[in-house]
Amino acid sequence: MSSTAVLAPNSLEELGQLIAAMHADGTPWVPSGLGSRLHWGPPLAADAGPRLSMRQLSRIVDHAVDDLTITVDAGMPMADLQTALADHQQWLPLNWPWGSSMASPLSAGTIGGLVARGLSGGLRQRHLGVRDQIIGISLIRSDGVSARAGGRVVKNVAGYDLMRLLCGSWGSVALISGVTLRVQPLREPRGQLVLEGELSQLEAFRAEVVGSSFTPEWIDWELRPDQGPRILLGVASISDAAVVDQLNRLETLAAQAGVSAERQPWDHPIPEESGLSADPPWLLRLCLPPAELQHLFSSRECSALKGWHWQLAAGAGSGEAWQPSGSPAPEYQVEALRRRVIALGGQLSVLIQPGTQPGALPAWLDAPSRPLIEAVKRQFDPKQQLSRGRLPGVAAPLKSLHSGS
Repeated sequence: MSSTAVLAPNSLEELGQLIAAMHADGTPWVPSGLGSRLHWGPPLAADAGPRLSMRQLSRIVDHAVDDLTITVDAGMPMADLQTALADHQQWLPLNWPWGSSMASPLSAGTIGGLVARGLSGGLRQRHLGVRDQIIGISLIRSDGVSARAGGRVVKNVAGYDLMRLLCGSWGSVALISGVTLRVQPLREPRGQLVLEGELSQLEAFRAEVVGSSFTPEWIDWELRPDQGPRILLGVASISDAAVVDQLNRLETLAAQAGVSAERQPWDHPIPEESGLSADPPWLLRLCLPPAELQHLFSSRECSALKGWHWQLAAGAGSGEAWQPSGSPAPEYQVEALRRRVIALGGQLSVLIQPGTQPGALPAWLDAPSRPLIEAVKRQFDPKQQLSRGRLPGVAAPLKSLHSGS
């Protein structure tokens, strides 16, 4: 069956039966939600098989409003989940994925896809990352057997390792069929500061804020072609007076660091809302020690990528860099940036790149734990059916993995 074919069962029972039948036949397949980001990362192998979509499975299974937990099918669109939670003055404190658009909410993808990618934005400064929101998970193994880990209460920590194994697995280990998440009350009083100054002054301000007891909702570095580096910082609290007090304190810190601060309405950036394409020539994911970001921004490797945009969580050191349009930057420039990031103690993943011709940059490099990663893959997927060509931490999955030899 073609790798572009999409199978979308209407029930978990039908889904399990379909997976069991494909396991018996040794048919490869690709776990999928809405399929909005299946082109990210390494290209799937030509024999990856059909896409098995969760799009028809999008229920709210249980919402314990007073306990601040919710259980949903993995095919639940993130936009629908946030709308349902807002009816109870709650929200899931996770950033919309890169390329999402408020004008097209389904572009945010599904909860299952969000967990499978495991990527977090600036909101992790206060609320931690995707995997930290998960308190229970349901999955279907490659042989069609269903399994669960964790539970529906925050104190239940059973299955801790399995939940974290699936978060960021990119569909290579099992199909995520449902998740239980912890949610937070909505706090409407909000404010934002935009801080500008010399790079060293902004770094001094960043270090002071991150090292203090004060925790903003998010604090992001932003670089654009038409401006120098700046820091965007958002706060939220239980009252307008509390927000004003926080902003006053932050402005005092900014003045001490020699940084200018401008108050603006809360507006955490979404790239596509700034008129950027959801599929740029290049989209990179970076993660490195937060204190090293200033050295990356001042490097010749960063300067060589003219016209690029950068947005990284200043407290976590992770985020994206992308070329919004124009002729694609040469591969050697992106490879030079990767080497610079590694030299600074970080990692760089290529989520989108021009074409998939031989010699293209690997989406990620081999992790030191590659043998362990491959052993886990064989344990969970002995016939090597899931997401062929894509295994996080392995630059080029071996053909022997696919054949099961």
